[in-house]
Amino acid sequence: MLFSELGLPEEIVRAVDEIGFEEATEIQAKTIPLLLEGRDVIGRSHTGTGKTAAFGIPAVSMIGKGDRNTVRVLIHCPTRELAMQACDELDKFAAHMPWVRTCAVYGGADIERQIMRLKRGVNIVVGTPGRVMDHINRKTLKLDNLSTIILDEADEMLNMGFREDIELILGYVPENRQTVLFSATMPEPIMAITEQYQRDPVVVGVEQKSRTVDSVEQFFFEVPMGRKTDALQTLLLAYEPKLSMVFCNTKRMVDELTEQLVSKGFKAAGLHGDMKQQSRTQVLNAFKSGRLNILIATDVAARGIDVDDVDAVFNYDIPQDNEYYIHRIGRTGRAGKTGVAYTIASGRRQVTELMEIAKYIKAFIQRKDLPTREEIVAAKTTNLLNIIKSTVMSGKYAEYAEQVKALEAEGFTAEMLAAALLGMKISAETKNVPEFIKPVMRTEKGRKGKEGGGSVKVEISVGRQNKIAPNFVLGALVDATGMPGKNFGKIDIYDRFTTVEIPEADKDHVIETMTGTKINGQKIKIKLYEGRGGKEKDGGRQKDYRNLERKRDHNRKRPHYGGNNSKSAGRRNSKRYQ
Repeated sequence: MLFSELGLPEEIVRAVDEIGFEEATEIQAKTIPLLLEGRDVIGRSHTGTGKTAAFGIPAVSMIGKGDRNTVRVLIHCPTRELAMQACDELDKFAAHMPWVRTCAVYGGADIERQIMRLKRGVNIVVGTPGRVMDHINRKTLKLDNLSTIILDEADEMLNMGFREDIELILGYVPENRQTVLFSATMPEPIMAITEQYQRDPVVVGVEQKSRTVDSVEQFFFEVPMGRKTDALQTLLLAYEPKLSMVFCNTKRMVDELTEQLVSKGFKAAGLHGDMKQQSRTQVLNAFKSGRLNILIATDVAARGIDVDDVDAVFNYDIPQDNEYYIHRIGRTGRAGKTGVAYTIASGRRQVTELMEIAKYIKAFIQRKDLPTREEIVAAKTTNLLNIIKSTVMSGKYAEYAEQVKALEAEGFTAEMLAAALLGMKISAETKNVPEFIKPVMRTEKGRKGKEGGGSVKVEISVGRQNKIAPNFVLGALVDATGMPGKNFGKIDIYDRFTTVEIPEADKDHVIETMTGTKINGQKIKIKLYEGRGGKEKDGGRQKDYRNLERKRDHNRKRPHYGGNNSKSAGRRNSKRYQ
C-alpha cells in the first residue's frame, strides 16, 4: 500500500517521499490507520519491520498548529540509542511541519540542556523511562494535555526492570488518552499492562517472516571451554570482515573481550549500558566511519544501532532469548546485501540451545570446523600474491627496481628477496593465529604407570591476574589431554598461578600434553606442585571449585565465565546481566 493511500497529511506524504519510502510495510499499513482513528493498539513486531515509522508517522500527524507549547505525544524507548534514533526519524517525518517540535530525554546526557529544551516548548517527547520519571519529579515535564503515549519495545523495557517506572508514568497521564504498545513478544507482564491501561486495544500482528534471516548465512563452531576468545580471534583473522559486530550476554564479558582483542592488535571497542553517553557516541561514530571495524556489545546496548554495511555478526555467547538471536543476525544482510552470522558454542548444552534457536526461527545453522593455521596462511599467501601481481602490472613501484639490482649485485637473487618479503608479510599477518591442537583421546587402557592410586597436584603458571576462570582451566585440560572432565579434581586459583588435582597415574601425560598450550590466550608452563608453605606469597587467596562438572551442569546461579550462563538465568536476571 502506498503512503498516499493511508489518509496522511500532504506534508507527511511529501516528507516520506523525500526520505525514499515507497510502499508501507505490513506493520505500517495495518497500524497507521488505526492510530489516526485514535484506537489503542498492541503491535507485535520485530526489528526490521519498520515499526518506528508505524507509530512515528501518526504521532507527527496528530500534532496541530495550536499544539506548539504543550506535550501531546510521549514515546518510551528502552535505550538511549533507540530514543535518539526515534527522535531523528520523527524530525524527518515533520520536515514540512515546522510547528512539530520534538525532544529526546535520556540518561547519561546533560539534564539541564534537556530542561532548557522542554521550557522552550515541545509537543513530542521521546525518552527512556528513568529520565522521563526524573523530569516528571522535577516538574520540568508536564503531561496534563497528553493525548497519546507509546511504549516501543515494551518487552525489553520490562526485561530491563522499568515496569515500576512505566506504571508510575501511566498513572500521571490523563485517563482519556490513546495508549499504544509495541512488543516483539507478549509475556504475562505485558498482558497485565495491556489489560490495566488500554481500552479495547486492537492487536496488530505481523506474520513472522524470515526476511532478516534469508539474507544471512548462518554457521556455528563448537570449541572447547575456555577457547572461545581464541576461536573468535581465528575467525576474525581468517575471514577479515570489514565491519563486524560481536555479541556478549554481559557487560563484564564485553569489557574483557574488548581488552583481549585490542591487546592482539584488533581495532575493536565495546558498547554497554555502563558507559557514559559521550563514550558511547564516540564508539558508534568510530564504528560507522570505519575507524573501528569490530564492535562488541550487549543485546540491549546494540538496540538502535543503524549501520547497513556490517559484513558479519559473531555470537560470542549464546543469546539468552530466541528473539535476541533474530535481533543480532538482523544487524547484517541489510539494504539488499547478504551477510553471515557465526556462533561460537562450548559444550553440549550450548549446542543444544543453538539447535533450539534454529528450530524456532526455522532456519538451518550449519556446523563448521574452525579454519586451521595452515588454511589461514595459505589463503593470505594467495591473496597477497594476487595483490603483488596486480601491483607489478600497474608499475606502481617501478622506481624501486634500482634498489633490487643493487641487492642482486651483492649476491642476493630476486627469488631470495621476494621470498623474504613475502615471508615477513605473511608472518606479521598470522602471528596471532591461535593453535587448536586436536586432543589425544585417552582411555583407561592407554594409561601409563600403575592403575588406580592417589592424586597429585600440578601447578599452572596463570592465575586470577590473567583473568583465568575454572572452566578455562578444565576446558584446556580436557582439550589437550583427551581425558574426561570428571578425572580432574579440585581447582585452586591464586593471583599468579593455579593448582589442579589430577590422577597420579596420569601426571606425565598431563604435563607432556599441556606444556606449551594456552589458557585464555596465555601460554602456560606446567609442573608438579611442590607446595609453598602455608599462606601463599601472592596473598593466599584461593577458590575451591570441587565438583565443577556438577556445578556447571546444575547450578543455575553459577557465575558467568566465557558465555556459559543458562538462558533461564539470563531471563530471570536480565537487568543484572545487561
